[in-house]
Amino acid sequence: MSDGSGAAPSAIQAQVLAALRAAGAGACSGEALSAALGVSRAAVWKHVEALRALGYRIEGEPGGGYRLGATPDRLFPVEIQHGLETRWLGRTIHWYDSTDSTNRVALELARGGAEHGTAVIAEGQSAGRGRLGRSFFSPPYANLYTSIVLRPSLSLADAPTLILTAGVAVAEAVAETLGDPDAVELKWPNDVLLGGLKTSGILMELGAEGSRVAFLVLGIGVNLNVDRELFPDEFRPLATSLRSFRGEPVDRLAFVRRMYHGLEALLDAHAAGGFDAVRPRFEKRFAMVGRPVQVRDATRAAVGVGAEGQAEMAGVVEGIDADGALLLRGPTGARTRVVAGDVTIVKPPRAEMGEGGGRP
Repeated sequence: MSDGSGAAPSAIQAQVLAALRAAGAGACSGEALSAALGVSRAAVWKHVEALRALGYRIEGEPGGGYRLGATPDRLFPVEIQHGLETRWLGRTIHWYDSTDSTNRVALELARGGAEHGTAVIAEGQSAGRGRLGRSFFSPPYANLYTSIVLRPSLSLADAPTLILTAGVAVAEAVAETLGDPDAVELKWPNDVLLGGLKTSGILMELGAEGSRVAFLVLGIGVNLNVDRELFPDEFRPLATSLRSFRGEPVDRLAFVRRMYHGLEALLDAHAAGGFDAVRPRFEKRFAMVGRPVQVRDATRAAVGVGAEGQAEMAGVVEGIDADGALLLRGPTGARTRVVAGDVTIVKPPRAEMGEGGGRP
């Protein structure tokens, strides 16, 4: 479905597309479309023209029918769901040409009773949000900005492990898309790194009922086809995109389908076996072990409070705990658990980077 500004194919236009796809390389006559849809041939023509205005290449000749030539580079629900191999994730998609924040929209939908797996997608965001109040760079028609409503049977204490689970799904989708699994790493708690540079961030927000999660929204942004040169100055040294890394654009629709499918499978595994069922796949890509880091602990668990009201500390990463907390070994040898915070790796993951963010 389409919301907000812009437009996506309507329900009847989706039926036109389905009929054209069913015809394959052959043409589908206006008469056949008219009969199948229960509308006049004039109405069929209007719907075809509307699809053309949305960027679909539909070839046709008088008396020769219509043939679908190409689809636009838009994340329309009808295109994502064509070939989407999920059972419950993304079966309802709210699409926006532009919105302020997909997480804000998804939170409103969740409070209004939206079903488990409802997804929000925007082609661009005017006020994309990251963790700890940061902004998220969201240029239009290039990347993926999606938020997903979840209704897990989960305690509040276990909820943070879902952000790590989502990170695994994104990392695996990136690796599969690029065919380069060694280039993709995870940085606790919510970043996916490609060639040592950030290519994805994940934001989790939730509503609670007592000590249980009532609903949860996972916001996922992935830099797919944006050129690194377009990043704001403060982001450019730290971030990359799949296109910049490999030197050619990626199919955004294929990426969304792949990521949704993988995320559903991992969330199902988490629901059945807890974080233990996902943890080995997280640790496989967790590249921070043994690295010195600076941490601003949002839970104020460390000693000393910085200018922003958050505890600040340094240490060497030892790993993650069973509940997803970051384990640090401090200068005195004491171990600290960080449940929520902002981590900066003191030593870069690699001494040198390729021009596009890839390995030298």
